[in-house]
Amino acid sequence: MIETLKAKGVYSGAVIAAMSRVERHLFVSEALRYRAYDDISLPIGFGQTISRPSVIARMLQSLGLTGSEMVLEVGTGSGYQTAVLSRLASGVVTMERVRELSERAGAVLSSMNCRNAMLYNTGNFSEIQGSFDGIVVSAGADMMPEELFDKLNPGGRMIIPVSDKKTHRIKLCLKRGVNEILIEDIGEASFVPLVTSASA
Repeated sequence: MIETLKAKGVYSGAVIAAMSRVERHLFVSEALRYRAYDDISLPIGFGQTISRPSVIARMLQSLGLTGSEMVLEVGTGSGYQTAVLSRLASGVVTMERVRELSERAGAVLSSMNCRNAMLYNTGNFSEIQGSFDGIVVSAGADMMPEELFDKLNPGGRMIIPVSDKKTHRIKLCLKRGVNEILIEDIGEASFVPLVTSASA
């Protein structure tokens, strides 16, 4: 898997090291474990998937984490990306609206001793307190959730897939000041839809 990531443009030593330390097979069903290290997305139940390793790696690489940041993850899913983030950031707050997925991810993260990851079973951004140096959204949004910009510290980065009707464009949003957001298109991939409490 690691060689595939490098071949697909993942150059961050920190991201490669973190992903090499997290066992992806722990986050998928036993029936699919033989595909766990292939560069493909896999179903995890409830209409959700665990994203392709190369997509996760490129998104996390774009956050530019140094290890001192607090990061918000929207869409815990299986918990795989959470586990990788916990090795790249000082702390991770992750939110998952599907209770069964939240409980399952929480159990795996606990077994891996990810003590710097705090998981919330919610789809409501307003229930998450504080602000963050990085935000990564793990599902495709129809439009930019403006309330997430308020949770981003100045100088912080947000990675979010946004629908362009046919697929999702992955956007890197850099908060330069209180009301200044720079947005860059960094690629495309297919994601499950982002569902929040407000739109559920």
